[in-house]
Amino acid sequence: MNFLDLSTKRCSVRDFTDAHVEREKLEYILNTARIAPSAVNYQPWFFIVIREEASKQKLHACYNRDWFKKASVYIMACGNHDQSWKRKDGKNFCNIDVAIAIEHICLAATEIGLGSCWVCNFDLEKCKELFELPEHIEPIAFIPIGYPADNLIFENTTKKRKSLPEIVRWEKCQ
Repeated sequence: MNFLDLSTKRCSVRDFTDAHVEREKLEYILNTARIAPSAVNYQPWFFIVIREEASKQKLHACYNRDWFKKASVYIMACGNHDQSWKRKDGKNFCNIDVAIAIEHICLAATEIGLGSCWVCNFDLEKCKELFELPEHIEPIAFIPIGYPADNLIFENTTKKRKSLPEIVRWEKCQ
């Protein structure tokens, strides 16, 4: 499948089967994040794979939604602010770099028939406390991963997207 087809197919999945996600598939997904581009190639990220029930319970305490609890596995994408590149004006590219890697994860999951979803609306302080994250490490997003309960979700999910003329400017802003 070409990249435009894969990008069009990807959608947020919020309903999963009980099926276990194989370690080989998780490693494939994580490897796509490993090779993601980052500012000055600093790669200021790491990923916590959460599969065990005790760790899942900690994660659910940070984001308590029924749909979220159905995932087979979770990936917590973290940014290391001590390792990220900062532009001369002080702009820190950590979150941008991690976001690129997260989208690689979501696209790779889609490619191999797994569902995923970005989750950013969680209790940050509780997450840092429960997972004992140091101050310079920020959990950027949780990515639930699993087999979609609806096996046609990728084909049937309609997406509202702006047209090219609404988002593209040629040579100048106006």
